[in-house]
Amino acid sequence: MAAPAEPEHSPEHSPGFKKPPALLRLKRKRPGRRSDPATASAEAAAAPAPRGSAAGRRRNPFSSLDKAPRRAAAAPRPPAAAPAGGDASAAPFWQFLEPAGEEKPPGRAEPAESSDILDLSQSLHSPLAVPKAPSSPRQEFPADWSIKTRVLFMSSQPFTWAEHLKAQEEAQGFAQHCRAAETTLPRSVQEPRLCTELRCAFQQSLVYWLHPSLPWLPLFPRLGADRRMAGKACPWAQDEAVQQVLMSDWSVSFTSLYNLLRARLCPYFYVCAPQFSVLFRAAGLAGSAVPTAAIAPTTRGLRDAMRGDGIEFSLPLLEESRSRKRKSSEESLETDTADGLGGGSSTGDVGEPTPSDDDDDGSFSWLEEMGVQDKVKKPDTISIQMRKEKHEVQVDHRPESLVLVRGSNTFTLLNFLISCRSLVAAAGPQAGLPPTLLSPVAFRGGTMQTLKARTVSGRARAQGGFEDVFSLEVLGPVLPHALHALTMVLGPAQRGSFRALLSPHEPSAAFNARPAPAQEDVQQDLPACGLHPKTLDQLQQCPTLGKSSIRLLEMKDYTYTWKA
Repeated sequence: MAAPAEPEHSPEHSPGFKKPPALLRLKRKRPGRRSDPATASAEAAAAPAPRGSAAGRRRNPFSSLDKAPRRAAAAPRPPAAAPAGGDASAAPFWQFLEPAGEEKPPGRAEPAESSDILDLSQSLHSPLAVPKAPSSPRQEFPADWSIKTRVLFMSSQPFTWAEHLKAQEEAQGFAQHCRAAETTLPRSVQEPRLCTELRCAFQQSLVYWLHPSLPWLPLFPRLGADRRMAGKACPWAQDEAVQQVLMSDWSVSFTSLYNLLRARLCPYFYVCAPQFSVLFRAAGLAGSAVPTAAIAPTTRGLRDAMRGDGIEFSLPLLEESRSRKRKSSEESLETDTADGLGGGSSTGDVGEPTPSDDDDDGSFSWLEEMGVQDKVKKPDTISIQMRKEKHEVQVDHRPESLVLVRGSNTFTLLNFLISCRSLVAAAGPQAGLPPTLLSPVAFRGGTMQTLKARTVSGRARAQGGFEDVFSLEVLGPVLPHALHALTMVLGPAQRGSFRALLSPHEPSAAFNARPAPAQEDVQQDLPACGLHPKTLDQLQQCPTLGKSSIRLLEMKDYTYTWKA
C-alpha cells in the first residue's frame, strides 16, 4: 500500500520544513563544495532561509574558539624581552609557568622512564604549586633536607659528556668517593666530553650507601610503597628465624652509622621505615651545635611511647604554628581594644581571649562562685585529658607532627628504635623487612649503590618557534649532598646555565624545619666527614625552607634562583 502523498505546503508550518532530506543534503554538501563564488552567492540568495538552517538561526558565539589558535599563530607576535645576548631560551623558565593553587593538578602525571624530550619539556609549561615570584639570584641555594625521588636537569647545551663513561672513569669515580677526594673543576669546561676529571666527578656524585640490599625490591621510598612491593618474593615473611637474622644484621649497621655520626665521620643518614622516616644529623649541621634527630610523620602513640622511654623531644612546626596563632590573636585583640576605646565604647564590651585548649585548667571555681557546684555534673578525668590532647591528635600524619630530638637523647632514641615494634611492618608486602638505611658514606653492612642517570635530547616548543633542548634525568634517592654535588658538576659543564625540576618525597619535606634556636653558636668542625667543603658549608647553614622543599632550581650566569 502506497503512503499518502505529503502536502506541498501547510499554512501552519514554515516553507523551510517542506523537504527536510533536501536540507540535510545541502548541509552535508556545502562544506566540501568548491564552486564559483558568484554562483554560490546567487544560489544562497535564491534559496529560502528556514528556521532550522544555518542562515536562519543566531550565530554561535563560541564558534570562533577552535579558530583562535590558528589566527594567533598566523598573526605576528611582538618580540619577547630577551637578555642582552638575544637568546630567548636564556630567559627564566618559570615565566612560562601558569599559576596554580593545587599542589599537584589532577591531570598531571610524572613522565615515565621511556618518555621523550618533548614530554619532559612540557613539564616546564604545566601548572605547578610554586610561589608567584622567584628568589633573588644568589651564589648558593639553601640546603634542602628532603629526599628527591627524581631530578630533571634541562639545558641548551648537550649532556653528551655524561653518557657512556669509560671503565677507567667509572672506577676512578668510585675510588674518589671512597677516599673522599676533592675535585676542583674550572669555572667553565670548553670540551666537557673530553674532560676526564668532569666525568669522574659526575660518577662520584651519583654514589650512595644502602642497607639492606635486595636488588629485586624497591627499598625507597618505604612510606606508602605497598603497591610497588606487592607480588615480590619475600621469603622471610613467614619465617621468624630469618626475620630475626635480618633485624640483628640491621641493628649492627644502624649502630655503626650512629657511631660514625657521633665521631663526626658521617654527616647524616636516614632511617626509612614503613610508617615514618628519621633523619640523624651530626653536630655542626643545620645550625645545631649538638647531634639532632628528626622524625616525620609521627602519631600520638609513637610520641607517647617515646615519652615513656624518657626521650625528651619538641614539636618545632607545631610550636611555631601555635606561636603564630597566639601572636595573631593578640594583635587582633589589641586592634579591637583600640577600636573600642576610640569609638567611645566601654572597656567591658571588649571580649576576653578564648582560652586555649592547651591550658591545664582543671578547676571549676567559677561554679562555686555561682553556687551551682553541686547541681552541675563535672567532667571526669578522661574527658579532660581527651580535651587537652585534641590538638595533638589532629596533627598526626601531618608535617606539623615532626618530632625533634637533640643531644644525648639521640642515643636513647637509637635504643628505642632498635626495640620499637612499629619500626617493622607486621603484615603486608613489607612484613618482616627492616627499615632502609641511606647514607652518603660507607658503613658496616652498607652496599654501594649509584643513582640512575640517562640523557635525552630533542626539540621543544619555545617563544618564536622551536629550540634544541637537552635533558639529564637522575632517578633514585637523591640525598642533599648529591643534589649539591650534581650542581657543582653541571655548572662548569653547562657553562653556568641549566634548569632543574625536582620531585621530593613529600613526607621528608618536614625535615627542613629549623632544628636549633637562632642564637645558638655552632663551633663544630667536620673535616673528615666525606663531603666536599662547599657542600659541607651549605649543609651547615640553618634551614630556611620550613616544611616546604625546593621544586624548581635554575642556574644562570653561575647564580641560583629557586622556587619552593
